[in-house]
Amino acid sequence: MESLPELSSLSDKELKALIRDLCSQEQELSFQRRMLHGKIDILRAELVQRLSRKRDSGESLISDDDVSRLSEILSRSEPFPIGGNPENREPR
Repeated sequence: MESLPELSSLSDKELKALIRDLCSQEQELSFQRRMLHGKIDILRAELVQRLSRKRDSGESLISDDDVSRLSEILSRSEPFPIGGNPENREPR
């Protein structure tokens, strides 16, 4: 992210143009964020549908890999930060 220019050196016209530019960038980022959230919602809905079909057909919803991974996570002495990925944890 770029730093702001020396604001006192900008004319009113330049300052207004900078504000318009940053507002435009913010709107684009906001749009991208909404699109990503929409895609995430669609993917989660698909996953819920698949799990529901598995449950209805009597299949197990939890794999042996899931159980092994959970056991590994629970056996560690240090907690992971919320939202942290144990696979990408930095060593101390």
